[in-house]
Amino acid sequence: MSDSIGQRPWMTQPETAAVMDALEAAGGADCARFVGGCVRNTLVGRPVDDIDIATVLRPEAVSEALEAAGLRAVPTGVEHGTITAICKGRPFEITTLRRDVTTDGRRAVVAFTEDWLEDAQRRDFTLNALYAQRDGTLLDPTGRGAADAEAGRIAFVGDPEQRIGEDYLRILRFFRFLAWYGKGAPDGPALAACTRLKDQVATLAAERISKELLKLLAADDPRQATALMLEAGVLEMVLPEPINLDRFKGLVEIETDLLFEADAMLRLAALLPDDQLTATRLAETLRLSNAERDRITAALAPTPRLKSWMSPREIRQAVYREGKAAFRDRAKLAWAAANRTAVTPQWRGMIALAEGWTVPQFPLTGEEVLAAGVPKGPMVGQVMREVEAWWIDHDFIDDKLSAIEKLKAVAQGMAY
Repeated sequence: MSDSIGQRPWMTQPETAAVMDALEAAGGADCARFVGGCVRNTLVGRPVDDIDIATVLRPEAVSEALEAAGLRAVPTGVEHGTITAICKGRPFEITTLRRDVTTDGRRAVVAFTEDWLEDAQRRDFTLNALYAQRDGTLLDPTGRGAADAEAGRIAFVGDPEQRIGEDYLRILRFFRFLAWYGKGAPDGPALAACTRLKDQVATLAAERISKELLKLLAADDPRQATALMLEAGVLEMVLPEPINLDRFKGLVEIETDLLFEADAMLRLAALLPDDQLTATRLAETLRLSNAERDRITAALAPTPRLKSWMSPREIRQAVYREGKAAFRDRAKLAWAAANRTAVTPQWRGMIALAEGWTVPQFPLTGEEVLAAGVPKGPMVGQVMREVEAWWIDHDFIDDKLSAIEKLKAVAQGMAY
């Protein structure tokens, strides 16, 4: 195994170089190293999105060094040693080496250190306790982080129960990293510890739970990790409702096989029962946004029931009533619950028709209803709804004169 990841483009970009130069001007060469995800992803051939840096400099010294170099320093987590550097609009999270003094599973009191091994030993997983110098030299203080990363083994640093006891969110992080980086059978001690301590998930803030859950569901293929969560009893701590694992697996299969983008929110809906009240309750429990709540509940609406053999006219009617986004979600869920292989062309055709159809606007206005003799008040809406139902039933007929004639007929037949 190489002791270097090479000097990669993300290391030498001007913004990265400016931040590292600023830190080294204050603390000398090798006072700062790249850490965590950027190193791990480079090692396993994944894209690098965020660049995190660990340093022996104290937070106040980091801020002073950045400001002296003309960079912005934001104290995003200064009590835990984290300063965010902003260079040309790009953020870099810089954290002072630290060790835990006290923890209660939700928050920690830390002390700063200059010992890289001590910093590594408080991190969650071995594959996240990797550091790299500016020239690409790889440093693996635990002695197994690089091997675990390349093997796809998600293992805690040191004793799993001790690591989990420091932050119970690590139970969910274990399954999230398993979904994103895991290969083969899960690490036995890690899985056993998560299973034993699963009840502690209930002590976490809802926002932390939902954020971690959605990150897990956004993995390319989270089926195995989700099934293990269910088997370990962890998933029921997050989603106490009956779980529709088969539909969830079907949706992931569709997205994977047909190159649809991974959709974490729809995957969450797929796991839930077809019950809008349950979905609403869960959305409130997880502190989802109103838009996320509305999307899930719309996807789980009981009617109209979508079938692969719907006619183009029936598809257009459903799209008009539900909207394109909700129809697409409901079609994918119905597809996932069906015999996916046998009816793939039909479901794909339905979604394509819905996406390509320009939804028409109902051709009549309230003023035209009044002009037909309908008095102001609730009767206006009633008449419009009746004429609209006729218009929909006639496949959105593009003939305003016919709609006006229908309006007159309805108006004349109404008892005011």
